[in-house]
Amino acid sequence: MTTVPDRTRKGPGRPGSGETINEASSFAGIMMLLSGPLSILMGASGIAQDTLFSASLYAYRFDLTAWGWIHLVIGVALVITGLGVLTDKSWGRGAGVAVAGISLITQFMFVPYYPLWAIPAMTLDLLILFALTRIHIETRGGR
Repeated sequence: MTTVPDRTRKGPGRPGSGETINEASSFAGIMMLLSGPLSILMGASGIAQDTLFSASLYAYRFDLTAWGWIHLVIGVALVITGLGVLTDKSWGRGAGVAVAGISLITQFMFVPYYPLWAIPAMTLDLLILFALTRIHIETRGGR
């Protein structure tokens, strides 16, 4: 019978410790640490009422300050859950899926304000969701 190679790398801790994190989770954590600060900067721009954003009449029209706070809170949550995923915390993957999903929805609602940012951010959120929801199989001892 053939064996599947162990495709996990050792996570934080002592060499040889049982903590592992797979490549998909590592990718998701790094992308969350990229998306989070970008959302924080977008939120700061909205709170400062920068002239960067504009939208016509639209169903999800909020005040720019409200959008700024929404992006700021989601950005901080992305950074925290990204760190949780990278440090292989038990809550990291589940919270990461929830926060990336919320970020995806809010970026969709933000498209009329700034589509050149919202669409790539939605793509990034979809990649994060895909990486966090992949099923990974760990092999132990060649079984």
